[in-house]
This record gives sequence, C-alpha cells and structure tokens, in this order.
Amino acid sequence: MRYVLDADLTRLRIPDPRPSCHVDGLWKHTCFEMFVRKSSDTTAYCELNASPSTEWALYTFDGYHENMTPADPAHLPQIRVTREPNRLEVEIRADLRGLPQVGEMALAAVIEDDNGTLSYWALKHAASKPDFHHPGSFVLKP
Repeated sequence: MRYVLDADLTRLRIPDPRPSCHVDGLWKHTCFEMFVRKSSDTTAYCELNASPSTEWALYTFDGYHENMTPADPAHLPQIRVTREPNRLEVEIRADLRGLPQVGEMALAAVIEDDNGTLSYWALKHAASKPDFHHPGSFVLKP
C-alpha cells in the first residue's frame, strides 16, 4: 500500500524517524490506516496503522470494535518514507497471511496540523462522525 500526502508539510506535524516496531496509539498523530475484511458477510477484520516514523501497529477484531487483539505477523511490516517539502509518501509492505482474507478494504489517514489538531480522512465516512472501523467504510474491493 502506498499513501501520498500532497501538502505544505511545514504546517503539519510529521513524526520523526524511529526504529520500526509495534507501537499502540499511532492514530493520536499523523498516521495512515488500512482495514481489511473478507467480505461484507463477515464481521472479523484487521487494522494496520503505519506512521511516517516507521512505527506500526497491527490488530485483529472479531467484530465492530470488538476484541481488539495485537497481531504478531510472521514478517514485520516494512515502511519506506519519502519526504519532500510539499509531499510525503509512505509505502507499506505487509504480509497479512493468517489474517482475514482481503476482500474489502477501508483506507484512512489521520493528519495532525502544526497546532496539534487532528483531521480524519477516509475513502468514505459512513457515520456522522469519523469512525474508520464502521462496516460501511469498507468500500474498496482489490
């Protein structure tokens, strides 16, 4: 997966590079998210968060916000970050074998501005307030 953010990066808080490892709470700052489920007939899904710091988090859920469990992937996600004055590119390579089969996806981003305000971006906001986990957000079929 590759995310590209075209913006004046001086007006955003982009986490500094850190060692790549699992970190909870990445959504509290600029990060990119992917949600995957087998089909609309299933409730189980997984969530992958990737920070421009190269930190990541991978979770499985039995249903909508139910039984969040950190996943232990066979191969750690690889995150490559390219930063230019007005462009941030984050490429994530992750082995999701053993997790729900990819049938439907939801893609999202949390962007933190220079004042610390968060904005929430998604292919679709299926609820009145941003909720990336909402079943109606899974609109991409690879």
